[in-house]
This record gives sequence, structure tokens and C-alpha cells, in this order.
Amino acid sequence: HEVKNLKRVQIFLSVNAAKWLIAEAISRRPEVQTALENGTLILKGGTTTSCLSAILTGSHLRLCGRVTCRGAVANLKESSNPHTVLLSRQGIRSLDGLERDAFLKFGPECVLVTGANLIDCSGGAALLAGSPGGGSYGAALSAIETEGIRVLIAAGTEKLTSGNISSAVALSQRKHVSASHGMACGLLPLAGEVITELDAISMLAPVKSVLIGKGGIQGAEGGSLIQVWGADRDVDAIWTLAGQCSTRPLGGCEESLLECRPGASGCREHLSCVYRGQHAHGYA
Repeated sequence: HEVKNLKRVQIFLSVNAAKWLIAEAISRRPEVQTALENGTLILKGGTTTSCLSAILTGSHLRLCGRVTCRGAVANLKESSNPHTVLLSRQGIRSLDGLERDAFLKFGPECVLVTGANLIDCSGGAALLAGSPGGGSYGAALSAIETEGIRVLIAAGTEKLTSGNISSAVALSQRKHVSASHGMACGLLPLAGEVITELDAISMLAPVKSVLIGKGGIQGAEGGSLIQVWGADRDVDAIWTLAGQCSTRPLGGCEESLLECRPGASGCREHLSCVYRGQHAHGYA
């Protein structure tokens, strides 16, 4: 009887809207606000973490790798905006190329927010690595775990696999791929708390929610159809925020949204890419 009397709405979140909703929820977390105040909040660049950076500082982050209709690609050219940053109330400090040294200076008082390219039902997560060893960030991952840094992994349900992360990590590889839509990638496993759009909803208001549909057409691909119920005021707050998130732009500084083309600076590190014209066995 109580459930019947609760207000219920059905919302649709595009993949991009879900990124903003996740970022909104993370921005309000007490430990994130404390880390921001103390200058111990680190964001690893990605579309969702760029949304978080925009919420907290008004500035977007530089994107590096991303998946588009062409496959796993990189940015066309460098941008003045940093990719991995240390945030405080005073602003942004770039950690690009300095991640390992920075992580070794911090401990459990530090909060790192990163995205992921793959998550599983057990809370596992992984990042694609198209550069050797995952670049400077890949080399720094061990420091995150040994020093006890708290990791929040912002990843929507469009990243969910029916398999498991450990198997995907073990079976994937960068090298000896005959041809690839974009750069061939391995996977870097991540340890931390995964936060999806469903988690974000429960963090933003004391409501219940259930995912009832995924994907669609005409721009709805990968999106989420969700029913939310609870007290009127709380449900209305989620309804309003979902609408606001649906009008926001893609995360990432504008210059870095341009994806690589043949001859871009990163081509020398990206293996097996068919767009370079150096593919094998007639793949195109």
C-alpha cells in the first residue's frame, strides 16, 4: 500500500546525460568536497570526469583516447587544457606526465575520480590502453593501490559487460592484432567504487529506481530508461535534474573533441589502425 502511494516517474537518460548525472552525484559526495577543500582531489581526464571538473571549477579537461563510430581513436592535436589534474578551491594544477610522483605523495586522504571503458556486475572495472603500457597514467596505477588512495570510478551502464573484467583483461592485447578500427587496445584493471547512473540517483535523493530499458535509435543508443519512485519532493528533484542533464554538452574541452586522422602525432604509438593505410591482409 505504501509503494502505491509513492510518486513514480519514468525518465530517459542519454549516455551523455547519464555522465552529467553521475558527475553531479560525485560532486556532492562529502569526501569529494573535503578533498577539494584540502587540495587532495585528483581527476583523470575523460568525458565524465570532465563534466565533474566543469561542475567544480568551470573548466573542462582534455580528452585523449575515446571510442567513436571509427573505433578506438585519440585526439587530433594537443590542447592547453590538462588531462589529469589536482583540484583545490584555488583552481586546477596539471599532473600530466607526473602522475606517479603525485600519487606517491598522497594516501587515504586523497580521492581520485576516473572513468572506465568496461565494468562488470561484480564491481570490476578497466580502462582501455592504446598507448604502450597505458602511458604515464598506466605506469602510475600501482602507486594508487599501494598508497591507499580512494578511487571513485564514474561509468554508466552502457559500459556493462555480461562477462567479467579479469577475463577481459587476460584475453585482450595491444600487440599482434591484424587490423583494428582505430588503435588496438589492451585493458588496465581498476580497483575502486563504481558509480553508475543508478547509483547516482540514489546518491542524489532518497528514492528507489530500477533500470527497465537500454539503448534505442536516433541518438538513444546506449541510453537508459529508468523508473524512479519515492516522496514527491525527492522524485521531483531527480526529474528536474535529469531534464537539466539532458541539455548539457559533451564533456571535454572543445579542442580535444576533434578525433585523430592519419598522420596525427599519436599514430606512431597506435598499433594496427586501419586508418593509417598500413593495415595487413587487405583489411580496410
